[in-house]
Amino acid sequence: MVPRSKRIARPAIPTASLPDIAFLLIIFFLVTTTMHMDKGIGLTLPAPGRTTEVPKKNICHIWVNALGEIMCEGEIITISELREQIKRRLADNPRLIISLKADRETKYDVFIDVLDQVKLAGAKRISIASPE
Repeated sequence: MVPRSKRIARPAIPTASLPDIAFLLIIFFLVTTTMHMDKGIGLTLPAPGRTTEVPKKNICHIWVNALGEIMCEGEIITISELREQIKRRLADNPRLIISLKADRETKYDVFIDVLDQVKLAGAKRISIASPE
């Protein structure tokens, strides 16, 4: 004898727990993901409105133009010469303040390279002047 109607069981994926699984995955990725923070340039800025007169002999002017050329006290130098020149000037005058000024069109990486060279030369007193 043959059974009248046999129900064929179709395979099915239970979706009732799918939102729970998705929620757990989101929580897992939120907890385990790390965010890298940019360190930026470490500078201590003076209080606003405070000015101090500095003798001209204690200031070394460095200009960077839009083409990336560097001028130190009126003399065009390369970035490789900059560190040695700053070291020499700091040895002559330990109270030296480096005044760094860049054109508005100067590329950011060139400005940072110059600032790095000044710091590597041992300068602790750096003034970043705004472009005119």
